[in-house]
Amino acid sequence: MTHAVALERVYCEYGAVKAVDGVELAIAEGEFFTLLGPSGSGKTTCLRMIGGFALPTAGRVLIEGRDLTDAPPYARPVNTVFQDYALFPHMNVRENVAYGLMVRGVPRAERARRAAAMLELVRLPGVGGRRPSELSGGQRQRVALARALINEPRVLLLDEPLGALDLKLREQMQAELKALQRRLAITFIFVTHDQHEALSMSDRVGVMNRGRLEQVGTPREIYESPATRFVAEFVGAANLLEGDAARRYADGAACALLRPERIRLGSEAGARASGTVADRQYFGAFVRLRVELQSLQLAVDVPADGVVPEPGARVQLHWNAEAIRRLDGNG
Repeated sequence: MTHAVALERVYCEYGAVKAVDGVELAIAEGEFFTLLGPSGSGKTTCLRMIGGFALPTAGRVLIEGRDLTDAPPYARPVNTVFQDYALFPHMNVRENVAYGLMVRGVPRAERARRAAAMLELVRLPGVGGRRPSELSGGQRQRVALARALINEPRVLLLDEPLGALDLKLREQMQAELKALQRRLAITFIFVTHDQHEALSMSDRVGVMNRGRLEQVGTPREIYESPATRFVAEFVGAANLLEGDAARRYADGAACALLRPERIRLGSEAGARASGTVADRQYFGAFVRLRVELQSLQLAVDVPADGVVPEPGARVQLHWNAEAIRRLDGNG
């Protein structure tokens, strides 16, 4: 099977620093794949090696089955959308979008036709004569997308392209990006540190930490069945049970995960634990309680439109046995 992109035991070192440490990864054609991780985890370096902007110290980068490890960016069937959009301020929108075609020597009339079609695709008809400075952040992001797509890349690389947008526009653009990717049926490789972005948009997610891939899976697999302690803590809110608490509530596990939304309040009959509400935070649809038990504190999410206990109240906590995820032996 030919993959859109494959990294084979890829390393990238800068002096004594291993930015990428032996990453093995295969991304399917037409997949929306996200590399998720904190700053310095190696996700952007992986993207740069796929795009040809960085060379691996060891290993191979294959694109559509071809070894392009040492190929320059212009010789790869990929294009990149950067976080700062990298639009040319002295060019209008139409010229920015058509720039790649101009470099390739495409005639002016053909460039104009294709640029107009691309602007239509990203829902920006009629703005071709404006300068980037006259556009909003969301509009500039769409222009950058159109410019990257006009050369018909087989793989589109997106390096935190929504990072500069406010929350509402960011959520709108997440939906638009996913819809655009489905319509075009090309491979998107998206880099972000935002877990909500990764879970809501992706077909699969690769979680990176200290240059290594901790886990690759669907958003549900990553969230519901984290393979390591790092993934459990980084993706979503997590109650980590260790030591005496793990032995008491997780059948002797060395370490276990219990998500706040999997815990519910109820009567004393059948309660798994009881404690005192220490604090609460309002999040709109739900309220997160901090409940003090004898040896630990648990986060508990309850519906905001229900009865929400006050700080100082005693509560009984319930959860099903399958809500506990063992993390024995994982870092």
